[in-house]
Amino acid sequence: MRLEVVRGDITAQETDAVVNAANRAMRGGGGVDGAIHRAGGPAVLEDCVRRFPHGLATGEAGWTTGGDLPARWVIHVVGPNHAAGQRDRRLLTSCYARALAVADELGARSVAFPLVSAGIYGWPLDDAALAAVETLLGTRTQVEESRLVAFDGTIEALLRETVARAALE
Repeated sequence: MRLEVVRGDITAQETDAVVNAANRAMRGGGGVDGAIHRAGGPAVLEDCVRRFPHGLATGEAGWTTGGDLPARWVIHVVGPNHAAGQRDRRLLTSCYARALAVADELGARSVAFPLVSAGIYGWPLDDAALAAVETLLGTRTQVEESRLVAFDGTIEALLRETVARAALE
């Protein structure tokens, strides 16, 4: 699998699927979640309500239509809320591994990921980047391209440095 870092808007990625850093209720929210729901339109929320009537557990992944997004599917993951005391790193790495498993089920060959749990959920940025890169590179998948999408220069630089270090190991 090719792992790429890009700076941009996850809602504009022309990939088979985009990953949404959702909350457990699966009804939209702030940050990446809000942006994906706004850009994807009402079809994304309607599919969330239908497919996840009781929400989704932390560390799990599920999919919906991409609605009005360029991506065909949204793969929703619920990352751990570090700020609220959810500090089990396995829940964070599970988000990436489960997203790849869902992508494989869908037949997606390209997937765009945000840095899960690194925003309002407060996961330390260095470890969030390391967890993403290690898991994406270490998980068997049929996905051919995983794209880590950074919304600003600081995150982009951190992700590029983390990917470069992983390539040396």
